[in-house]
Amino acid sequence: MREFEKNIRRVEPYVPGEQPQQKVIKLNTNENPYPPAPGVRAALKGIDTDRLRLYPDPSAGILVNELAEFYKVDPSQVFVGVGSDDVLSMCFLTFFNSDKPIMFPDITYSFYKVWAQLYRIPYECQKLDKDFRLVTEDYYKENGGVIFPNPNAPTALYEELPVVEDIITHNRDVIVIVDEAYIDFAGRSALELIDKYDNLIVVQTFSKARSMAGMRIGYAISNPALIRYLNDAKYSFNSYTMNQTALVCGAEALRDKAYFEKGIRKIIETREWAKGELKKLGFSFTDSRANFIFATHPAYDAKELFEAMKEEGIYVRFWGDRRIEQYIRITVGTKEEMEEMFAFLRKYMRKSE
Repeated sequence: MREFEKNIRRVEPYVPGEQPQQKVIKLNTNENPYPPAPGVRAALKGIDTDRLRLYPDPSAGILVNELAEFYKVDPSQVFVGVGSDDVLSMCFLTFFNSDKPIMFPDITYSFYKVWAQLYRIPYECQKLDKDFRLVTEDYYKENGGVIFPNPNAPTALYEELPVVEDIITHNRDVIVIVDEAYIDFAGRSALELIDKYDNLIVVQTFSKARSMAGMRIGYAISNPALIRYLNDAKYSFNSYTMNQTALVCGAEALRDKAYFEKGIRKIIETREWAKGELKKLGFSFTDSRANFIFATHPAYDAKELFEAMKEEGIYVRFWGDRRIEQYIRITVGTKEEMEEMFAFLRKYMRKSE
């Protein structure tokens, strides 16, 4: 090893889902199968390209104000970033600086470990129970902070608000982050609790329900004091995180609430129908409350099934990690995409009989 290599920061990186460039049925990265609100297209056409020579508003005012209006909070309670990953990373950097370990589930969004390693944050993974549910008592012990997704990824399970509040009430001396990337497909949001608990941060995204994964917009909502700390860290790191186009398009997406709600209903309807079709084929799965289904089959090896589907141009997600090595994660696509997937599965299973 050369001398300078001793000082290189090494981390095991997050591995994103494949992004095939050829035309496939893409059910592996939980993107929304429908386009963004029509106003977003109009906003793109109306972008003043001359303004692109200027830096964007570092306060992201147009987007922050629209988010505040949508969620009925003060703009001082809103922080935005380049996707919820950027927002969460900034939260790790800003709030998780104790010598005590932060805590998150053992089966969860794998980026949490990456950020902890990147920022040299000690951490402990708390084991989900046999049904992949949070064990709230495991979060009662002393720690340096808590983060968990709700609904969880990749299990797709949603914890009701009393479960979330139980964890917050037992961790009043540290920051608790609830990562709600999939909340729009699930139930009540922890946003109901932000005025009650001054240590709570709720993070959401435009990537799922708002069909804007390619635009990279995420946000946190909390109390003004914690948002101010986040902005202090952001301005010390990169003042201009959000580009002009994302700010304008994000604000426009928030204005069309009817389109937003219609899209959510369509995905939930397809999800529930797909559960029934999977059950007919002998799959079992968790009670998905997200825009994906976490499924396993007693007669078919998950990796072999994943590879067979990929060979057919149907991309789903497979990890092979301990405890979930026999599960695949299937994004809810359009009804037509899901029907094509089921047609392949029926054919594949007939050939295997």
